[in-house]
Amino acid sequence: MQFNLGDFVRFVDENIEGYITRIIDKDTIGVTDANDFEIPVLATKVTLVHGDIPDNDIVSNKPAIVVPEKEFIKEGIYLGLVTDQHSSSVAHFHLVNESSFQLLLSLSTEKDGKFKGESAAIIPGNSTKKIYSAQLGDIQVWPKFRLELLFHTTADVEPKEAILFNEKIKGKDLSVAKEEIALLKQKGWKIRLDVPAAATTIDAEKLKASFFK
Repeated sequence: MQFNLGDFVRFVDENIEGYITRIIDKDTIGVTDANDFEIPVLATKVTLVHGDIPDNDIVSNKPAIVVPEKEFIKEGIYLGLVTDQHSSSVAHFHLVNESSFQLLLSLSTEKDGKFKGESAAIIPGNSTKKIYSAQLGDIQVWPKFRLELLFHTTADVEPKEAILFNEKIKGKDLSVAKEEIALLKQKGWKIRLDVPAAATTIDAEKLKASFFK
């Protein structure tokens, strides 16, 4: 069975339960129990108690909601990073879609020249999707993200250009104060993925002024 950071598991041979807080290697995981003690254990020696729908499931069970054009929100796409509610050493990445667009997401990671497909999903408007998890203390060795997003809507609204986020998250990205991420009901770090329309207008005005000078 494929386990993920944050999964709640029970030991097969012992009366111990806890959350997975480290993927040590392909055969071994670290499970933190109720006493905040991390126990290395073979993955074959634990069983999943409960968990989310796998993140690589491209089919969304949430139907697309048709939003009237006058109420249609065209902006607000973020990469949200929050710590696990049970272990602050685990970080979860969420795609936060505050817009009314439906998003088609594909996430791959690259490390030492090797690529891995991590998550693919359809994300309805005004919703979130967990797409990746990692040890917060290992930020220096996190892989590079290649996140691609396509916009879709059945409303009479012009679709936006696709987004390609191809960067490595660094410590300085998390050096700012956490802020409330309303859709996640939790504080965390937000990285804006779409360009605000206001920013484009301001840049155009500055360019126009420079021509007159």
